[in-house]
Amino acid sequence: MDAENKKGIGLAALVAIIVSGAIGGGVFNLSNDLATNASPGGVVISWIVIGFGILMLVLSLNHLVVNKSELSGVSDYARAGFGNMVGFISGWGYWLSAWAGNIAFAVLMMTAVDYFFPGVFQAKNGSLTILSVIVVSIVSWGLTLLVMRGVEGAAAINAIVLVAKLIPLFVFVIAGIVTFKAGVFSAHFWQNFVANTNADGVIKSLTWSNMTGGDLFSQVKGSLMVMIWVFVGIEGAAMMGDRAKRKSDAGKASILGLIALLVIYILLSLLPFGFMSQQELANTGQPGLVHILNAMVGGWGGSLMAIGLVISLLGAWLSWTMLPVEATQQLSEQKLLPSWFGKLNDKGAPKNSLLLTQLIVQIFLIVTYFVADAYNVFVYLCTAVIMICYALVGLYLFKLGIQEKKTSNIIIGFIAAAFQILALYYSGWQFVWLSLILYAVGFIL
Repeated sequence: MDAENKKGIGLAALVAIIVSGAIGGGVFNLSNDLATNASPGGVVISWIVIGFGILMLVLSLNHLVVNKSELSGVSDYARAGFGNMVGFISGWGYWLSAWAGNIAFAVLMMTAVDYFFPGVFQAKNGSLTILSVIVVSIVSWGLTLLVMRGVEGAAAINAIVLVAKLIPLFVFVIAGIVTFKAGVFSAHFWQNFVANTNADGVIKSLTWSNMTGGDLFSQVKGSLMVMIWVFVGIEGAAMMGDRAKRKSDAGKASILGLIALLVIYILLSLLPFGFMSQQELANTGQPGLVHILNAMVGGWGGSLMAIGLVISLLGAWLSWTMLPVEATQQLSEQKLLPSWFGKLNDKGAPKNSLLLTQLIVQIFLIVTYFVADAYNVFVYLCTAVIMICYALVGLYLFKLGIQEKKTSNIIIGFIAAAFQILALYYSGWQFVWLSLILYAVGFIL
């Protein structure tokens, strides 16, 4: 029997923490992001493929949390398995991914605010306006100062965020079921629309094509980054092992949490195909769920979703403000970065790492004024780098499986690593090349 911690977190509470922690801003843009690349049939197949790959990652993390409890965090697994250099690559990459995700949150939050003031906070090409850059800069510095004061774990803030994100999503699911039309959903289930555009990217015509094996593959490939993005943070589920009443509860909660997330994500991504055609969904403005719910039930629905999104993003942004500095602090403790990064203030917060990270975030917030489709740029950058960290988790379990001659670990670790590597390969390496500039700074340090 598992040793029980009477003061630990129970199974139901663990599942709730996992679901709440994983649902961030990406889910609010999920349906229209997927519709740009895939038909309903393509989305279904993509969820099967990607859900299986994420399951292998979760199983890998579960095994390591239970059996390698002396290690903490994805970078620690990489260091234990492959040495300090690989551990540094994973830890620095986790840092890059976390703050790049925060910039994506910033862009999406201004997109939600722009719903109430069209054209004021977001340009037509998806970049931020000067006013938006000023607003998100103030918010970003404010959240950094809050974390420096040690309030990042305030229960009241977490409770507000949980309610704010789940109520509008629940309303959307109900509205999606009520307005669902089987004829709309099945009309082009196995067909994909092809957009012919001019040199400026303006759509000239749309045609429907029958799905072939190659087209199905391209739809899955086009859905990879979007689907993996909504699971970024799933590693936090397995990290709750030490706080659980039973070690086995952490493993069970991870699987149940993943199943719950898949159900939520599949409903949110597929129900809109029963209300709009693929091309209509693809042309829906960002954030997708805001505009779709507005079309389903009227202006109050769009307003509810937009307000919920802003609060949800603020909560996720607050949590993710601490994530990157936890990575640099751990690297400092392992003497893979100068001790300056691990220096704590009187509140126990790593002040130097927080300020350095915020300065870099500030630079890239200014960049969002010049970058078209800024949200997707930083989503893809965040996801590409985190996939390297996830692949190393799978490779470490694969290595342990060989050493321990345990076939199940060999298979799970291999599939987990292979999935992340293949997903990165088929999604394109351009964002990894971009991250190498910031990796170079890390190598110097």
